[in-house]
Amino acid sequence: MTPQTFPCFLFILFPLFFSLSCSCTFTITNNCPDTIWPGTLAGSGRPQLPTTGFRLDSGQSARIPSTPGWSGRIWARTGCTFDELGAGTCQTGDCGGRLECNGNGATPPASLFEITLGNGNDKDFYDVSIVDGYNLPLIASPRGVYGACNATGCASDINIGCPKELQVVGGVNEGSVVGCKSACEAFGLDQYCCSGLFANPTTCQPSFYSTIFKRACPRAYSYAFDDGTSTFTCKAFEYAIVFCPKGNGTRQPDDSLAPPTYQVPGSEKKVVQQLVSSSNMLLPIPSLILLLIFFYILS
Repeated sequence: MTPQTFPCFLFILFPLFFSLSCSCTFTITNNCPDTIWPGTLAGSGRPQLPTTGFRLDSGQSARIPSTPGWSGRIWARTGCTFDELGAGTCQTGDCGGRLECNGNGATPPASLFEITLGNGNDKDFYDVSIVDGYNLPLIASPRGVYGACNATGCASDINIGCPKELQVVGGVNEGSVVGCKSACEAFGLDQYCCSGLFANPTTCQPSFYSTIFKRACPRAYSYAFDDGTSTFTCKAFEYAIVFCPKGNGTRQPDDSLAPPTYQVPGSEKKVVQQLVSSSNMLLPIPSLILLLIFFYILS
């Protein structure tokens, strides 16, 4: 390789290095007192994440790598039971009766983290939505490439103050509120669902019920056209998604989270897989550059 061609070679490879370094990781933490079963769903035309559903015990965290441009949603299921084949049911957030959601979305009510990752230098767009109802509090905190970005979410326990007509009852103690439906889900009326004659921001206004949600969680989507105070942008290398962020007696997330272990449904001891953060893809880049410089010197 001649001295003239070497800079050109680096110029050609630089976009590859940049694209690798822009991968983003979702770190999901269960700060709730009980086990949850996170689910993930990719948007139309996007690949699914490496896992679409798994068990996460109280105090555990999981890191899931994504790809540039990925869009989709992440939520937590509660009150689940699954057999050795991964078939079962959940009290809230169920996705087709399977441990791995495999392209199925959450059955309402479910608190949702929604995101579209930017390609290259494009910004990410993200929000926490309770438009489809609420089952657990969550906070999403980005770690920005260029500095601090806004956290968003719904840290309040809406189940406590959920109107009786929206309540989903169940739980370990039969009769406890495990979820709070949206008015759309509960009544199916166009004025609540922002459909039909109400399918635009002029005619579809906040309702009595969505206002209850909005007062409890000012940064979360409370109805379909709640964009102004609920959508955020950032360019982040990681999103920390914490369910039950106020703690409830479990540990708070930190910066030294170990990759989780995933288990075969029905087998509590067999370790199947570890997901490694895609931010680790940054590590080989300096080594590759040093190797190229070495070849350049030898030539």
